[in-house]
Amino acid sequence: MKDNKMQSPGSAPQENKMGTMAIAPLLAGMAVPIMISMLVQALYNVVDSIFVARVSQDALNAVSLAFPLQNLMIAVGGGTGVGMNALLSRSLGEKKQDQADQAANTGIFVFLVSAVAFGACGFLLARPFFLAQTDIAAIVDYGTDYARICLGLSIGIFGQFCFERLLQSTGRTVYSMISQIAGALINIVLDPILIFGLFGFPRLEVAGAAVATVTGQFIAAGLGLFMNLRFNPDIHIRLRSIRPDRMVVREIYRVGLPSIIMQSIGSVMVFGMNKILMGFTDTATAVFGAYFKLQSFIFMPVFGLNNGMVPIISYNYGAARLDRVRQTFRLTAAVATVIMVAGCAAFNLIPGLLLGFFSPSAEMLSIGTVALRVISYSFLPAGFDIIAGSVCQAIGNPVHTLICSICRQLVALLPAAWLLAQTGILDLVWFCFPVSELVSLVLSILFLRKTMRAAEAKIAALPG
Repeated sequence: MKDNKMQSPGSAPQENKMGTMAIAPLLAGMAVPIMISMLVQALYNVVDSIFVARVSQDALNAVSLAFPLQNLMIAVGGGTGVGMNALLSRSLGEKKQDQADQAANTGIFVFLVSAVAFGACGFLLARPFFLAQTDIAAIVDYGTDYARICLGLSIGIFGQFCFERLLQSTGRTVYSMISQIAGALINIVLDPILIFGLFGFPRLEVAGAAVATVTGQFIAAGLGLFMNLRFNPDIHIRLRSIRPDRMVVREIYRVGLPSIIMQSIGSVMVFGMNKILMGFTDTATAVFGAYFKLQSFIFMPVFGLNNGMVPIISYNYGAARLDRVRQTFRLTAAVATVIMVAGCAAFNLIPGLLLGFFSPSAEMLSIGTVALRVISYSFLPAGFDIIAGSVCQAIGNPVHTLICSICRQLVALLPAAWLLAQTGILDLVWFCFPVSELVSLVLSILFLRKTMRAAEAKIAALPG
């Protein structure tokens, strides 16, 4: 790899736009490209399931049951990216170029190690994982093939996470958008070809969906690396510097580990919910899987908005500009809430139309209509909860966000689901989602206030 020559290593960087531009256009410029690319990501996730559902309901169930494993990869990639971004953006805000470069190069090393670990887990643990959830042979076979491909070739998704987050952390979200969209479009095009064996390709069914997914991820990772080397002068990627640095790794995971745990808890939650729902009917599991695909159209834009916000928060906190931190948070939380209200309305007004994409049986349509309407009420406070948690992480208080996530998904959601399941009424189980989100709302407000007060005190104590 060649060093970027647009700025000499170790020199003080020029003032980044994150410290000077008005917040509204800055947030729009940072977040909108990510939101668009994540909407495309949501589209290809849904397309996967739409085509797989045409193979059989067992095939759809297999992909649904594989979600915790995929979510675990996303948790590690996303959380590592949060830690790397926070350190890198804060270092740029503090004008510490060497530290920013260390964060980038050490981050690349950590992502590579993560890919190797998940590859080994995929080959060794995929079948036992599915056997722990069901004894239906078709689901186990489909799911094992799918998981082994997605995890065994996870270097694609981790490379994509790494290089896109480096672009985002320095404000170059348009390039990140190009990378994500390219990978997603490749996936969408390859899905029907590989699943159904079109144009002379073999019919791979569920395995075809996995091959299409990892192919798109590899292409996105390659584009991300190229654009960092060519268009990102704020960091300097060097082959000789891609190695572990104990202090940098510790700082990345000090901020990122709570995010990893939080999203990993989501895997535990989905695994637990699938077990509870299987106690009623395997169709309920298919509904739950379809819900997760559909809700990504609501949550992915909010996560994109959130990813655009985090570097702005970290940079301005590093530059001791709390006024810009507060302004960024208020605007981001307001936009996130509007998106969530729109999502709640859609799930309530057209649940049948949304489920219709998954070739539903009459039973799936009946169960799913109630499920989508009930779960959607949890969207209303969720936008604020997501943004508040990321503000805490971005300025160095990730433990608060971790506690909030544990309470929402483990302390509140799963116990509530189990208790409601004891009634023997499936429709009541879905109410565990609104209940848990209200718990999260209360905690988010308390922790955000505490974090901001601590930040004010720290900045007030700075010399000068």
